[in-house]
Amino acid sequence: MTTVTRTPEAAPATPPRDRDDRALTFKQKLSRFDVKASPYFYIAPFFVLFALVGLFPLIYTFVVSLNNWNLLTGPGQWVGFANYLTELKDPFFWNSLFNTVSIFLLSAIPQLIAAVFIAAMLDQNLRAKTFWRMSVLLPYVVTPVAVTLIFSSAFDEKYGLINNILQAVGLHPVMWKTETFPSHIAIATMVNWRWTGYNALILLAAMQAVPRDIHESAALDGAGSFRRFFSITLPSIRPTMIFVIITATIGGLQIFTEPKLFNPSSAVPGGPQRQYQTTVLYLWDMAFNRQNFGRASAIAWMLFLIIVVFGVLNFLISRRIASTEARVHRSRTAKRLARSRAAAAGGAPTETDSDSDARTAASAEGALALAAASEEKNV
Repeated sequence: MTTVTRTPEAAPATPPRDRDDRALTFKQKLSRFDVKASPYFYIAPFFVLFALVGLFPLIYTFVVSLNNWNLLTGPGQWVGFANYLTELKDPFFWNSLFNTVSIFLLSAIPQLIAAVFIAAMLDQNLRAKTFWRMSVLLPYVVTPVAVTLIFSSAFDEKYGLINNILQAVGLHPVMWKTETFPSHIAIATMVNWRWTGYNALILLAAMQAVPRDIHESAALDGAGSFRRFFSITLPSIRPTMIFVIITATIGGLQIFTEPKLFNPSSAVPGGPQRQYQTTVLYLWDMAFNRQNFGRASAIAWMLFLIIVVFGVLNFLISRRIASTEARVHRSRTAKRLARSRAAAAGGAPTETDSDSDARTAASAEGALALAAASEEKNV
């Protein structure tokens, strides 16, 4: 008997990758390069423009703030952080910061409340929807200079429309351009008139993205329009609300045109006693009237840090409120589910009561699951 031993055939060698690459045609290599590199080319223009018009001026401004820089003579002596310390001791800087925060609060809070209300109205089934939506956007289209000149004339202390109306109803005229608080109200009114419609359209777009079946389910469960608005609409548009709040904060802390043109006859920017001189207006005065670019750059960087702090605080507070609301809603729904189960387990309910308890339990279980999903998403 003869035994034949066979040697296993060797597996075909895998061609090296560089051979495959050499086997590809130029068109295939170009296609492969396009798949890998095209996303970076698509986003590159944004980063290039940001580096040119955003990042470079920011860094250059910081370098200028460390020098005794004059508008006419250019860079001078290196002073380090002396410009920052000088501004922290300057009462005009703290006065401008107080005016900025005051005008910001008087404009941002009523503006956001009015924008939410207008967006809720426009979200209803109205006639001529496009007309009303375009109407609320018209103030934003008007140039800030024209808006400021019109309101400056209306708030004139002697011949202004507002004081004439107050005197017609038997009230004393208000010194809109002389006293601090009335001037802040007048400037905040200009800001609200221009930006409320713009924010309302952003919130309207978010409201229209909320699924209508959720509103229909809540209406079938007996929830009214106000209950649906505060329990469904507002929690659903929370990310958009955070965006609107942050953008309103940035714009409110950088206000310049309205206080600059509010009283053109005043020789001092921001009023005779600087009663409505904002931080950006104080920066402009330091740079172009006093010709001190070093201190002006220090003011710009300090304002930048203040805006960052305000933005972070708004974001953290919004997330905290969202998490707290989700936990409270989940706790209430769990208690409601426990009560419905206890009522179903105790006694011998009738068929109608049993059906009602079953519907209540099912509704509570669905609401509990929805609250848990909402909490997980917000966290």
